[in-house]
Amino acid sequence: MIIKEVVSEELLTLAEVKKTLNKIQDKRLKEGKELRYEQRRAIEHANKFAKTSAKSSRALVEELLKLEKMKPEIAIRIADIMPKTKDELRSIYAKERYTLMEKELETILDLVSNHA
Repeated sequence: MIIKEVVSEELLTLAEVKKTLNKIQDKRLKEGKELRYEQRRAIEHANKFAKTSAKSSRALVEELLKLEKMKPEIAIRIADIMPKTKDELRSIYAKERYTLMEKELETILDLVSNHA
C-alpha cells in the first residue's frame, strides 16, 4: 500500500483496533471481496491478544490519564497488556526516568482490575 499523506494520527488500544478491523472485514465480506494477507494477519493478532472491549479499554485509558506520571503511550500500553502484578506494571515503566511508589502501583492495578 502506498501512502501519499498522513492526514491525522491517533493512539488506539488493541481492542479499538480489533473493533475497527472487524468492521472492515464485515464490509469487505458484504462486498464479496477477499481480505489481503496482511489484513487477515492483523485481524488474527487483534482477536488473539485484545483482552477487553473497545469501550472498556478506552474508559481505562481515560481514567489512567487522570493520574500523575501517566503518559498517553503508557496508558495505552497498560490497557493493552492489562497487568495483574506489580512486577508486570514495573516492566512497563522500566524505560522511564522515574519509578512508581507502591501506592501508585496499587492504584493502577485497581483501575485495571475494575476494567478486566
